[in-house]
Amino acid sequence: MLTHFIGGRPVAEGKGFPVHDPVTGAVIRQVHEADPEVVDRAVRAARQAARDWAAMPVGERAGWMRRLAEGIEARFDDLVAAELADTGKPLDQTRTLDIPRGIANFRAFAEIAAQRPDDAFHLSGVLSYTVRRPHGVVAVIVPWNLPFLLMTWKLAPALVAGNTVVVKPSENTPGSAAVFAEICADAGLPAGVVNIIYGYGSAGQLLVEHPGVDAVTFTGSTRTGTAIMHAVADRVKPVSFELGGKNAGVVFEDCDLDRAVEGSVKSVFTNGGQVCLCTERLYVQRPIFEEFCARLAARAHEVDPQPMISAEHREKVLSYYALARSEGAKVLAGGGVPAFGDHRDSGYYVEPTVVTGLSEWSRFNREEIFGPVCHVASFDSEAEAIDLANAGDYGLAATLWTSNLDRAHRVGQRLEAGLVWVNTWYLRDLRTPFGGLRLSGIGREGGIQSLDFYSEPTTITIKLEQPDV
Repeated sequence: MLTHFIGGRPVAEGKGFPVHDPVTGAVIRQVHEADPEVVDRAVRAARQAARDWAAMPVGERAGWMRRLAEGIEARFDDLVAAELADTGKPLDQTRTLDIPRGIANFRAFAEIAAQRPDDAFHLSGVLSYTVRRPHGVVAVIVPWNLPFLLMTWKLAPALVAGNTVVVKPSENTPGSAAVFAEICADAGLPAGVVNIIYGYGSAGQLLVEHPGVDAVTFTGSTRTGTAIMHAVADRVKPVSFELGGKNAGVVFEDCDLDRAVEGSVKSVFTNGGQVCLCTERLYVQRPIFEEFCARLAARAHEVDPQPMISAEHREKVLSYYALARSEGAKVLAGGGVPAFGDHRDSGYYVEPTVVTGLSEWSRFNREEIFGPVCHVASFDSEAEAIDLANAGDYGLAATLWTSNLDRAHRVGQRLEAGLVWVNTWYLRDLRTPFGGLRLSGIGREGGIQSLDFYSEPTTITIKLEQPDV
């Protein structure tokens, strides 16, 4: 049974709960669930370690980040196995994206923090300079779709900025966090700097409400983000939220059609559509609309179905397939449950799906589904495409397919999203800001923006007396 990691040691407290293999539906492990006493113990361990960790020079903390990156490399295969067991995602994706990005996150933020210059401002007889202090204890709430990648994306800047952390992974995907706890212990990371607890949303609620927690970073649904905002409002805790998305892709008639189709296949169906950045709405200029739809639907039939994370999530996605039909959609591909004739038939699979024919204001086109599905609609003018893409309550990411350089810059700057990709998707530089608008979140992480969130500035101003001559 997986145990919590608190104060540098395993803690076997709390009743057990099961974790299921999405591929077969079978129970693969039992995990201890954090109760109020466990949550309190983890926060107190983090607070006890916070002063010494914050007092450590940033160069030394950066050195610890590099050692953790080396530890991840040494346990690479164990982390791959844990991610595969919990998520059912493809082996190639796990080996080439999820775990390597964890290594890159620790190394990148080590360098960014170690090389960051201080701010100083000079006036006549006055010197003002800024120092940054860590918040103290940060609650890190991690989702199930990219559990290791997103945990390290938050841990690395939080730790190098001088905070200690209490991590709560999703109840569906605790495996890689448990391996990382062992990496921290083997590296000799000071006790209490990293603490990991397991449980459902109730454990996360206890954590963010704890008076010993100074800031919260969360990636997940907008509904849960709203609940966290209510929970921390009384103490006005800083929050960084990367929430839901209903991302748009715009395909102009002057695009490289082969590239646009293949790029859209990737942006719609990667990880079974269970990526916050996936495209759920595609807008295609009318002269190429029919051909694009036919080619995308043909490719959807060729895509290997990926399991949803849980039986509950599969039912949610299937309910939207049914909703599309009830709202009058034309199903171009998929729309049901695949039959494999083997052990996967008891897993949590749905078919990659392409639909068209719905109103922009239909529920299907307004609500995040988080599955391997998109709606395709046509447009005539550039202005219409921008209006369609910007419609809705979210604003996380957008894709733009065109061979016109002027149009790429012009439209890219008018799309209301935190990230806009032109003729590509999911291409990331870790130094750039990451986050969304409206219901897609609050704040930005990445590069300097991460370090800014995980610390608070203090400005010190000194009046310099002039000597008598």
